[in-house]
Amino acid sequence: MTSTPQDAAETARAALLRLAPHLLGRVRRGVVGSSRYAQKLRQAIRDAAADAAGGPVLISGEPGLEKDNIAALIHFGSAARKQLLVQLNGALLRPDGAELFAAGADGLTLLDCLGGGSLLLDQIDRADPQLRPALLELARSGRWVSPDDGRERFFPGRVYLTAETTAPDFDAFCRHIRVPPLRVRRQDLGEWLRYGVRQKARCLGWATPPTVSEGLIKRLQTYDFPGNIRELTLVIERALRQCAEGRPAVLPDEVFWTGRRSQRARFDLWRWKPQLRDLMRSPLLWNGLLFGVVSWVFVLVNLWLWLGPQDRQHNGALNMFWAWWWPLILLTYPIVGRLWCSFCPFMVWGEVSQRIAGALGWQPARWPRGDSDAWAAPILAAGFAAILVWEAVWNLENSAWLSSCLLLLITLGAVIGSLRFEKRFWCRHLCPVGGMNALFAKLAISELRAQAGICSGSCTSYACFKGGPAEGEGLATAGCPLGTHPAHLEDNRNCVLCLTCAQACPHRSVQLRLRPPAADLQRDMDPPAGEVGLILVLAGGVCLHHWQRLLGGVALAPAHLHEGPLLPRLAFATLALALPAGVFLLVRHLRGWGRRPEVAASRLRLCLYALLPLLWALMLADHLPLGMAEGGLVLPVSVGPWWPQLAGWLPAWSADGHVIAFCQSLVVAVGVAGSVVLLRRLLQPLRWGWLALGWLALGLGTGGRWLVAGG
Repeated sequence: MTSTPQDAAETARAALLRLAPHLLGRVRRGVVGSSRYAQKLRQAIRDAAADAAGGPVLISGEPGLEKDNIAALIHFGSAARKQLLVQLNGALLRPDGAELFAAGADGLTLLDCLGGGSLLLDQIDRADPQLRPALLELARSGRWVSPDDGRERFFPGRVYLTAETTAPDFDAFCRHIRVPPLRVRRQDLGEWLRYGVRQKARCLGWATPPTVSEGLIKRLQTYDFPGNIRELTLVIERALRQCAEGRPAVLPDEVFWTGRRSQRARFDLWRWKPQLRDLMRSPLLWNGLLFGVVSWVFVLVNLWLWLGPQDRQHNGALNMFWAWWWPLILLTYPIVGRLWCSFCPFMVWGEVSQRIAGALGWQPARWPRGDSDAWAAPILAAGFAAILVWEAVWNLENSAWLSSCLLLLITLGAVIGSLRFEKRFWCRHLCPVGGMNALFAKLAISELRAQAGICSGSCTSYACFKGGPAEGEGLATAGCPLGTHPAHLEDNRNCVLCLTCAQACPHRSVQLRLRPPAADLQRDMDPPAGEVGLILVLAGGVCLHHWQRLLGGVALAPAHLHEGPLLPRLAFATLALALPAGVFLLVRHLRGWGRRPEVAASRLRLCLYALLPLLWALMLADHLPLGMAEGGLVLPVSVGPWWPQLAGWLPAWSADGHVIAFCQSLVVAVGVAGSVVLLRRLLQPLRWGWLALGWLALGLGTGGRWLVAGG
């Protein structure tokens, strides 16, 4: 029977209808990025596309890497670009491969319909074992056997295969292209993000695609993206849809939601005691404490320091500042972290000045975008170093008006910062006390976090972050004072437990949880670069308080830091303060001689964080003698200058020296134990190395206990 043109057209139409559900009509995107991985991948695609023989190609990589798009890039870049490209999922093919090899009602198989086109078989590593030999032969030689008549047939087109795991039987004869995951191409993430935002924004109808901040790129670079490009695309689409109404020129960082590290052993206090949540969310409680008590107590304390006696034995305010505040704030770090900052008197007056300026028409600027920690953290560490030298050389512990000057100077910084920038820019980036609080808050057993799933799926106002009117059970707030979203917190550094987010949230997403100590300290953490400097400054503060034991025998050493020529006192105070930093720089220099200096520097930095419990213990042990010996004398000391007879009747308590020494030893032992555990957690790949570092922690603890013994 002779075939007519009409019959041929009908056959071609039937073939296209058969192929239509499986066609890949275009390339979604090219290879984005300028890293060596991206360049190598682009070259591999060009080489495969230029292969005149049209040999089979195996594309392997983790899930979500769009390996089918790589195959499309090769096909549409080759000489066969005008042919069809058909995609089938190998994991869904039946054991006999009927989808490929069996004829349909029209008598044609899918391979017959495809003709000289290209076939893409996804997830070949998950294909049925009975089918693998047939697919192997098809890819290697193009031959296949029809189950209808048993005749061997030939497929003239090209075969592309993708796999998520190894497929050695296919790898033996295929051109193999390995697609690197996003986590090893972190430097490409910024380009991927900007390209994805531009591409998706146009699809969603944005006239002008928005931009993204460098701070956001840096934050996302710390995330591994286990779902790779597919996950990044979903993150971008969700962010754009959340901003669809306002369509800002710059996308807020808070609309980008990523998965977080698995958090185990968490106990939600508010689920256990719901009434506790209602009590703690009360604005009356916080406003009354801040503006009704703390602000005026701070004024009275400073007046007392200026107008009262100037020594600690006769001034109750000076006694409370040095014998109560320092030991108590150190004791609270492992429990409530940075809670002190939520009702800090410095920032209370900063907020008061900000509100007064706002009422007069002054509008503070928005926070500068970018990595403010890069320049602020060194300033913060230098400020704390200056405070420690000032305290040691000018004897602030026994000088009331100078102690008040210190308090007022920090308050001035808070006021200027509040007038310059919105919210608490000073607290987050520049306050020396806030920096110390943020550092030791990583050791706390409590945390305030929001559930990212609820926030990304239910919330559109972000009132917990930027403030807004009441919504549902959420209250009207000005937003997080430190400018962070509780679902984006990686550690306790930027959370002061002020509960503003819990007050604003209408979805009960925020949780107050208990957790294991020092849960923030992990091998994959990304702390600010300048935080290491603050750790060394705080360690130097312990050396400075006991400088005579370390440097007293050096020539030209002054008899005392409080008296004598100023220049030698300043020189030796600075030298004592710089001792830990000098040792650290020396060790880093020696470690840098190895083959991988960047790895050595990273491990050395992790060692410093692992020693945080020991540093906390030494600072507490350093302040315990003053607190335990004089803290119980605050009442007679306060009343004595005005009513000496009454002072004798007031209760007084002072710990015995042996009790103080025992408490110091106990605290240091706890710090050593904590540091040994952290060394094991943070430096586990070193195998036996962490044991040696454990002995180092024990040695440092012993030396530190000797150092503070004279306190």
